[in-house]
Amino acid sequence: MSNTDAESRVPRAASGDGGAGLSPAGADAGQVSDAVGEILIEEEPLQARIRELGVEISQEYEGRDLLLVGVLKGAVFFMADLMRELTIPCEIDFMAISSYGAATDSSGVVRILKDLDANIAGRDVLVVEDIIDSGLTLSYLMRSLKARKPASLEICALLTKPERREIEVPVRFVGFEIPNKFVIGYGLDFAERYRNLPYVAVLHPDLIPPH
Repeated sequence: MSNTDAESRVPRAASGDGGAGLSPAGADAGQVSDAVGEILIEEEPLQARIRELGVEISQEYEGRDLLLVGVLKGAVFFMADLMRELTIPCEIDFMAISSYGAATDSSGVVRILKDLDANIAGRDVLVVEDIIDSGLTLSYLMRSLKARKPASLEICALLTKPERREIEVPVRFVGFEIPNKFVIGYGLDFAERYRNLPYVAVLHPDLIPPH
């Protein structure tokens, strides 16, 4: 999810609402690659796994009424590439959510900033996420969507951090499991920057705010 929710890669103590207003040291100078501490997933294996996911999803949803729901902003890159790998018809929609701040650490309650345009009742819905860490926000989102009575409701996540999990959320399709590190690139941001890196990287330690 984007850095405006509880799945944020910004440390909790650094920002109550996921990083708005943060100014990473040195971010105004140099190249975006200066923010990279190490590359975790290179562009080629990243795209190769997305192609595999496209095959898996196409087989799973063949002959069904598939609606992809992207969670803004982080999932945009992943969702755009993923849907180009699908060999079946699909529709897309988007949601944008924000946490209530520190309370979300315990409650997982979020505020919907942009709701779906489509009615999902009776539809086969696949939520497309960039990353799952604690699972709190996504759990709330899934409860909200389930109440709208879709025919089916599943999750496809590019990345998951099992070490960070506070509540288990069933994920039907997973790209990569990663360690508990602060990651950027391919839609993942720090203070709304570095989403445009074509790979997934660990944020340079000099840019990580103190706890």
